[in-house]
Amino acid sequence: MFSITVRDHLMIAHSFRGEVFGPAQRLHGATFLVDATFRRPELDADNIVVDIGLATQELNAVVAALNYRNLDDEPDFAGINTSTEFVAKVIADRLADRVRAGALGEGAHGLTGLTVTLHESHIAWASYERGL
Repeated sequence: MFSITVRDHLMIAHSFRGEVFGPAQRLHGATFLVDATFRRPELDADNIVVDIGLATQELNAVVAALNYRNLDDEPDFAGINTSTEFVAKVIADRLADRVRAGALGEGAHGLTGLTVTLHESHIAWASYERGL
């Protein structure tokens, strides 16, 4: 399996409901490094997984829609605990929509998988992996 990974970053505010979250139940900020890894079993006709420039551009567009937002105020997330795992899935699903819409070019139709990893720190991160 071949893969490429592109990176961006994301800064949000949010709070959680539930005793399991302890002090994070209060409004707090989070800064994430965001890695998106695109996979395919065979390289395309140009011997690439996907155009890295387009992948970077589309990841940036998805992240920009969430960046500097209080997720508690976003209608898409009303009543949802926006855990790191959950936000990784949101980003992956939005990237998958862009792949299907052709935003990453014709060669991207050969992609078979996508993983989004949000790094909370140098010692903790969460990922969501999905098929395409």
